[in-house]
Amino acid sequence: MIYELRIYRCIPGRLPALLKRFETATLKLWDKHGIKQAGFWTTLIGESNMELTYMLKWESLADREKRWDAFMSDPEWIKARAESEKDGLIVANIASSFLTPTAFSAAK
Repeated sequence: MIYELRIYRCIPGRLPALLKRFETATLKLWDKHGIKQAGFWTTLIGESNMELTYMLKWESLADREKRWDAFMSDPEWIKARAESEKDGLIVANIASSFLTPTAFSAAK
């Protein structure tokens, strides 16, 4: 099992639009494509309160590539993303890291 840590830094004022997109569209499409989340967080105290941080669980990098590519090319996702950005872009940048649990980690 590997984990993907993703941090989305939103354009100022656009975090609510990103949260809405996840709640109403993205998570349903992830279910369709077998993408499993490990959790979502917003920043309470830190460098920016315009961030959404989340983690995804993957069986392997090959599993991630297959499922993520299918999700990103799904016409429903393309439509939902376009609709959510009709008032302008939401995300300024995305940071992504792939993590593997240590032998003593509670996450396996």
